[in-house]
Amino acid sequence: MLKKLYLVVFCAAALASAPAGSKIEGVAPDFALKSASGENIRLSELRGQVVMINFWASWCGPCRQEMPHLEALYQRYEPLGFALLGVNVEKDRRKADKMLADLSLSFPVLFDSRNEVSELYEVIAMPSTVIIDRSGKVRHVHHGYKPGYEETYQEQVRSLVKE
Repeated sequence: MLKKLYLVVFCAAALASAPAGSKIEGVAPDFALKSASGENIRLSELRGQVVMINFWASWCGPCRQEMPHLEALYQRYEPLGFALLGVNVEKDRRKADKMLADLSLSFPVLFDSRNEVSELYEVIAMPSTVIIDRSGKVRHVHHGYKPGYEETYQEQVRSLVKE
């Protein structure tokens, strides 16, 4: 419960600031996680595509607010070589499954119940978004979400799919 409170406070603090960078740089750390559909997805198998990884939790209001914008981004750029991975960070996925049932998402949602991948990516706020270029390099990192951030995401993705 205390850990959840700290994460909520961290989420609120992240929302008070503009999207910020992280120490994560260079080649994106590889990982494999089980998806909501039951298949394992490995990041390195997406090499050659622009990849957005969005770390989220069902208790995070900004995460819920951001999801429809991410779906629209995915629908628009997926045909151009864009992949989006939603990574849920909760230990118990039941609340995440309930939230997913309320949303109509077509991009893969993965589960990081032991927080190994979120630690690998130095996730410090919910949501956190990492954008990776076609060669597998981390190009952009964002912490938190406020309305309008999706415009920045779109500019960054559009630029990377053109490279």
